[in-house]
Amino acid sequence: MKNNLKTYSGESLEGHFYAIGLNYKKADAEIRGHFSIDDSAKQKILVQAKEEGIPSLSVISTCNRTELYGFAQHPFQLIKLLCQHTNGTVEAFEKVAYIYKNHDAVSHLFNVGTGLDSQILGDFEIISQLRSAFRESKKHDIFNPFMERLANAVIQASKRIKNETQISSGATSVSFAAVRYIMNRVPQVSEKNILLFGTGKIGRNTCENLIKHTNNEHITLINRTKETAEKVAGKFNLVVKDYVDIQSEVAQADVLIVATGAQQPTISKELLYLKRPLLILDLSIPKNVSEDVLESEFVTLLHLDDLAALTDETLEQRASQVPMAKKIIAEIEKDFRKWADERKFAPTIRALKIKLAELKTGEIDYQSKKIDGFNEEQAEIISDRLIQKITTHFVNHLKGEEGSAESIELIRRVFQLETA
Repeated sequence: MKNNLKTYSGESLEGHFYAIGLNYKKADAEIRGHFSIDDSAKQKILVQAKEEGIPSLSVISTCNRTELYGFAQHPFQLIKLLCQHTNGTVEAFEKVAYIYKNHDAVSHLFNVGTGLDSQILGDFEIISQLRSAFRESKKHDIFNPFMERLANAVIQASKRIKNETQISSGATSVSFAAVRYIMNRVPQVSEKNILLFGTGKIGRNTCENLIKHTNNEHITLINRTKETAEKVAGKFNLVVKDYVDIQSEVAQADVLIVATGAQQPTISKELLYLKRPLLILDLSIPKNVSEDVLESEFVTLLHLDDLAALTDETLEQRASQVPMAKKIIAEIEKDFRKWADERKFAPTIRALKIKLAELKTGEIDYQSKKIDGFNEEQAEIISDRLIQKITTHFVNHLKGEEGSAESIELIRRVFQLETA
């Protein structure tokens, strides 16, 4: 578990800025399933976090990762929240997790939001999921200025990388990887019966890729809520069947794609009455296809982790764009760090200006009574310029490498400043 203790501008009275979570790199699909967070659990985490005094928090849970970004005095505050609202345990989390702090947490969020940390390099679906997470945090009033500015910076980096590099070139994603696998492994795919179970985001994307790349007119959709499937089918003139018909539809299928969002398997051997080969692709997290389907001699089962491991020329092309993407991130992250560092000492500089202005006012008032013909207007101009020069010197010191928390504290003590 990584816990880098570098100081960074994420440090404040609100605690440290942390990114805690797990992803496809060390946690397999089963473990990720234990820590997956549905929409209801996300709401509960944000509500509880606010009740517990956590000042800022965002939650993201996808098929490849579950992460919490937020401020805390100790990362265990966030780990405890995660484990309380999932089927995961602290012990299981510690075996596969990462904890990033302050500077490293910021850098990690940039890599995630720009697709550099995605299971399939350059998969930009993640940024829309992050946007949604940020909106939820703001809606629950648990999104401080630091995280709001950081969120905007990450979104800006994602846009620039998408527009200025070729890292998202080609139709590479989990859904496309599934379709590509089908095309490579299933002969005469345009003539096969394909059943798509689940029409959420991954299901819809898979459906679009199937139609675009296979020329198959034998695609059937099933969803627990039929109306959702009908909306997708209406775009492409596809057949929709009732959920109660799933057993008979599976029996007629050559390929079954499962993209449901259930917490327990929706396809098991009890549903299978097969008389011909069936290729099953499980694109769900947690896994929605039980391993017992392999007891049938007709079944070939592939999970999305297997699909994501497939590489081709498109991914090689994307990899060549990584240095350019990192350069863009470095540029935007540098601007963010400058803002964050200045934010750290801004209250002290504001308080210093007020203190100097009070001293100026008192001295001008004193001298105007003591000196005949005292030019108060000129004194105001000179004093204001001196205050500006003095505070500029302090700002430059705090911006430089010599600036530190100790310097800020010294300025406060010397001038007897009170800051919020």
